[in-house]
Amino acid sequence: MIRKLLVANRGEIACRVIRTAKRLGIRTVAVYSEADAKAPHTEMADEAVLIGPPPAPQSYLNVQAILDAVKKTGADGVHPGYGFLSENGDFVHAIRNAGLVFVGPEADAMHQMGDKGEARRIVQAAGVPTVPGSAGIVHTVDEAKLAADSIGYPVLLKAAAGGGGIGMTLVKGGDEVAKAFESSSSRAQKAFGDGSLYVEKFIENPHHIEVQVFGDGKGNVIHLFERECSVQRRHQKIIEETPAPLLIGQDATLKKLFDAAVLAAKAVNYTNAGTIEFIADEKGNFYFIEMNTRLQVEHPVTEETTGLDLVEWQLRIAAGEGIPLRQDQVTRRGAAIECRICAENPAKNFFPSPGKIEEVSWGPGIRVDSGVKSGSEITPFYDPMVAKVIGYAATRKEAAAKLAGALDQTVIRPLQTNLNLHRHVLREARFLEGKYDTNYLTTLDLKTLA
Repeated sequence: MIRKLLVANRGEIACRVIRTAKRLGIRTVAVYSEADAKAPHTEMADEAVLIGPPPAPQSYLNVQAILDAVKKTGADGVHPGYGFLSENGDFVHAIRNAGLVFVGPEADAMHQMGDKGEARRIVQAAGVPTVPGSAGIVHTVDEAKLAADSIGYPVLLKAAAGGGGIGMTLVKGGDEVAKAFESSSSRAQKAFGDGSLYVEKFIENPHHIEVQVFGDGKGNVIHLFERECSVQRRHQKIIEETPAPLLIGQDATLKKLFDAAVLAAKAVNYTNAGTIEFIADEKGNFYFIEMNTRLQVEHPVTEETTGLDLVEWQLRIAAGEGIPLRQDQVTRRGAAIECRICAENPAKNFFPSPGKIEEVSWGPGIRVDSGVKSGSEITPFYDPMVAKVIGYAATRKEAAAKLAGALDQTVIRPLQTNLNLHRHVLREARFLEGKYDTNYLTTLDLKTLA
């Protein structure tokens, strides 16, 4: 097992990893930028090292600064959290070349699954269904139009090197391709340093379904069931849950989904935690869209329903202990829903609302994964998430009610947040009936929910 773990991240995920490491008797090292000097993750860890100014490229994305922190503290393992360098294969090489344990997959798997065109080819060869799309990167407007005409409109132009909806553009007809190509490529270049695009069929009324997987790098992969993440703003998830309402009672479809996820992970000889993401329609069809080669923000809903600690699994697999359970030993019960509480204004296209939190207190009976406290500041340098709150109960409606009740008693002052939006959604009829897709938020009057 790792003796001293450096967590190369910040906020709630750093706190989350540190909590499990401490329980396992592992000493911990936090890294922080000047903006996070008083952040809770620096206080939770046994040691904390300043790695640079607030901008992420000068701190949390600075590989050399993190390697220097490892050397300074004598850490023998690194956990990347999510975001920042968590899916950077070059970072993995740097960590392993320094003789350290990286808590995550091999760099090769990251590179293969990080290139969406390559990932598509790999899983297709493994027999995993994929959304109809271009054979690979489209290099010019003419290539994009040829692919789109062949697939049939509407289509999506998507960034090959990134995710989170950045660089994604819906194209409804051939006359829109040129403008969409220029816009998508430009945004992708600015966000990821790579403007490469591919074309994918747009699935109408889509559901975002994902499967948690773990591999040992020796050909063994198991799944930890599915999650539905269809409540999204700007293609980014804000509410996640398990079991997926779309698939309740559809055992045959679930088995096919789980089998497909395991096949996809085995195709790259996957190690550690990963998530296979699918888009599904209401007819029971599902298609691979990408693999996230890291722990997901929404992993707590899986933990709540399985009783497992996924960070502990990551650490044990990284230590060479193998997958802790066999597939037939993994069970789940009840239902869990997670809401991402962010400092943002739903009435203004979810524009971030950074500032100092004078008071934060949470309602009872729920799990709160947070990286802030009263007196903390949500800065403009990073994602504005304040916390993830998770409600668990025997049934989905009970979980929603428990979470809504706790949010009624939650106070975050004086920042603008999306608390009212979550309170509304958790009581809204279509959500409670499970009849929602990724367009759901666009049907709400967000101006009344700020």
